[in-house]
Amino acid sequence: MSKSPRRGSGTSSVAIHDQKLNRGEGGELHQLADGAIPVLTTAQGVPVSDDQNTLKVGPRGPTLIEDFHFREKIFHFDHERIPERVVHARGYGAHGFFENYKSLSKYTRADLFQRVGERTPAFVRFSTVAGSKGSVDLARDVRGFAVKLYTREGNWDLVGNNIPVFFIQDAIKFPDLVHAVKEEPDCAFPQAQSAHDNFWDFISLTPESMHMIMWVMSDRAIPRSLRFMEGFGVHTFRLVNARQESTFVKFHWKPKLGLQSVAWNEAVKINGADPDFHRRDLWTAIKSGSYPEWELQLQLFDEAFADRFDFDVLDPTKLIPEEMLPPVPVGRLVLDRMPDNFFAETEQVAFMTQNVPPGIDFSNDPLLQGRNFSYLDTQLKRLGGPNFTHIPINAPKCPMHHFQQDGHMAMRNPVGRANYQPNSFGEGPRESPERGFTSFADVEQGPKRRLRPESFADHYSQARQFFISQSEIEQQHIAAALTFELSKVQTPVIRERVVAHLLNIDDRLAAKVGDGLGLKTMPKPAQAAMPTRQDLDASPALSIVNNGPHRFEGRKLGILVTDGTDAGVLKAVQAAVSKAGATFELIAPKIGGVMLGDGKPVAADQMIDGGPSVLYDAVALVPSVDGARKLLGEASARDFVADAFAHCKFIGYVEAALPLLEKWGIAAQDMDEGFIMLSSAKDATGLVESLGQLRVWKREAAVKPAEDAGSTPK
Repeated sequence: MSKSPRRGSGTSSVAIHDQKLNRGEGGELHQLADGAIPVLTTAQGVPVSDDQNTLKVGPRGPTLIEDFHFREKIFHFDHERIPERVVHARGYGAHGFFENYKSLSKYTRADLFQRVGERTPAFVRFSTVAGSKGSVDLARDVRGFAVKLYTREGNWDLVGNNIPVFFIQDAIKFPDLVHAVKEEPDCAFPQAQSAHDNFWDFISLTPESMHMIMWVMSDRAIPRSLRFMEGFGVHTFRLVNARQESTFVKFHWKPKLGLQSVAWNEAVKINGADPDFHRRDLWTAIKSGSYPEWELQLQLFDEAFADRFDFDVLDPTKLIPEEMLPPVPVGRLVLDRMPDNFFAETEQVAFMTQNVPPGIDFSNDPLLQGRNFSYLDTQLKRLGGPNFTHIPINAPKCPMHHFQQDGHMAMRNPVGRANYQPNSFGEGPRESPERGFTSFADVEQGPKRRLRPESFADHYSQARQFFISQSEIEQQHIAAALTFELSKVQTPVIRERVVAHLLNIDDRLAAKVGDGLGLKTMPKPAQAAMPTRQDLDASPALSIVNNGPHRFEGRKLGILVTDGTDAGVLKAVQAAVSKAGATFELIAPKIGGVMLGDGKPVAADQMIDGGPSVLYDAVALVPSVDGARKLLGEASARDFVADAFAHCKFIGYVEAALPLLEKWGIAAQDMDEGFIMLSSAKDATGLVESLGQLRVWKREAAVKPAEDAGSTPK
């Protein structure tokens, strides 16, 4: 392949219309008191003609470094926070390795993909986007999934997310997006939440965001564990082989343990019970030897495929359905060691999209082009100077030879007389045309303009495809999330504008959200640059529920015990859980533990006040008759059972627990297939086999999750 796919390369009426739409033609919201609208300028006072698009060579060409407006805007944005990251501030990381399944020399010269079974050291940092370092783990948010691979030919940073698309198409809008989603500047709240006017005002004026909004309002934005979520490179990259032949690629990380999320009501309560829930889960798994694992899968395609694909592969708000282009497994990522010091490693690690080894190259995706500029710049202020690669976590593990010297906190400098080249002393490194990184020789042409190509103009079709690909319960969760978020928006016209966009995605979704918001009349559908396609098939791979793990491996069972608990039943449940590759915790009235029915003491992992059922994937109620009677008046015990029921979890129980269920509103007719009777130790295996289903989602139609910890199911 000799060049990027080219479609709709000229100036289009759609592109121009889209720019106006992004600027929000409802100008009444943007006027000054006297009716005058000020002209946007740079910090130097230079009037800005276009704040929506970076300067490119042709509408689909690469971004030009001479774009001083973009450089100034992203430069200032990169340095807004000292010392924490502007975005992705709350993160957690671990060490591991990547193991190659087979040689990919047909597609790439990248060294790490050449030898079967070779292991490359790795460091991975997971993060939320919007919140500060001190925010909670289970905020509704995108999750960063950044992988640093220490290859033999330099570091490769695959800086991705757990969602394969993004809010915006052009990097020049990134500061605006983040300003909008962060806490509002006049009041400094809400923290780590998108449920406020500024965010939804921006979204309602940015139609290109609607596909991403479907993902963020879905259960993908509240994962049960970092171990149970996918990772994506988001952008289209290139693989380049030794013959300088290019293949386009999209990167996917698939979790070995499958996908899993929590319910929103559950997330809220987890944040209260354990704001470090994701951190603790990853730490515990690795420390116990249950190493998280992902498979790297590649969507590989050529220019011919790109040209006939319905959407532009350079558009970061679009994906290629897996049913259309199945990902190919090429290796696995295993995390097996926690950092020795959080600050030295997880906090100081610097990821940059431009860090690629020979054999991996970029496409002209305008968001990727802007990220390549931004990431290097942001390290200067955050890590104190240009020598952040001297910090061990950022240093390559391969030999390094260059003439860079001095600067703040330099830990090493070139040795010898010559600190430049060429020199006549024969000192120092020299470039290697054979081994060195060589950009793919793409051919670009076109006028220098600030434009979006027409092929970027369809903002609703893939948003609709994502929605219709979800199970019924997942669609209900999306509608509920939109209703909740928009209920926090105080400006009615913003709520109406968002519903107008939803009408271009799915009438039922828009009607449900509109009804939940109490709209008297539905707005007209938002003006669309291109009509929504109704012919796109559902993509089953996009659903979490329909692709469940069907096993309890890696999950956790909460076992409620009291004095007198049947030791045989308890031991059988513990053994069955361990055999399934899962873990358990004992929750007791007191942290000191209980005396089992056989007269032997057992320590508790949690007392019931500190171990609510929201922390577990399923629960087992194994009290004694007397122990259950004593729990009847305990509010924390009531919440433990009521929340497990309301959150559609599987509940194992002994006969002695029936009074607890009845007391707290769970009658015999409410006990669906998610209730597993433990009449004897033999029933433990059946219980654990059932737990692989994770949830009894049909229960949610009859149970509205309690709004407060004291409520009982209805």
